[in-house]
Amino acid sequence: MDQAQPISHPRDPLHGVTLERIVTQLVDRHGWGELGRRLPVRCFLHNPSIKSSLTFLRKTPWARAKVEQMFLAEITE
Repeated sequence: MDQAQPISHPRDPLHGVTLERIVTQLVDRHGWGELGRRLPVRCFLHNPSIKSSLTFLRKTPWARAKVEQMFLAEITE
């Protein structure tokens, strides 16, 4: 019986990129102030940290999607 092989390299540009890497690169490039201006959520505005941001973004799909869109826009420039 043949089993379908999983796709080894999907065309998703975020494949293999962790949320921590995305947030870290955005902070390194723009800083917390600019991230808070672009996406005004508490985790970017008040005592921001990578850890608190990851916790929030993992629980909040709409915010995670916006951060991922921001990251994708930069890597495709």
